[in-house]
Amino acid sequence: MADPKTIPGLVAQLTLRALLDPRRAVDLLSMAWAFRRRGWWRQPPFLPFPDRVYLEWRLHTAYGEELSVPPLADVLRFARWRRRLLRD
Repeated sequence: MADPKTIPGLVAQLTLRALLDPRRAVDLLSMAWAFRRRGWWRQPPFLPFPDRVYLEWRLHTAYGEELSVPPLADVLRFARWRRRLLRD
């Protein structure tokens, strides 16, 4: 499967992977919850999305471009690494 070119494409591929593997689903949900914007319930759209500025900074420091889409393998590897780090 080719790497997605857009964030919605990345989310779709991550969703598919999560549906196929429950452990991966837990890793991805845990990571998404950790990245949520502070006070997300106080302003629309009232969903726990990450802060745009923070996400752009993370993408810039990792890939050199704020608008880049991370490879699927990188996101999955980071989620697994995060689980292992928090477990120990």
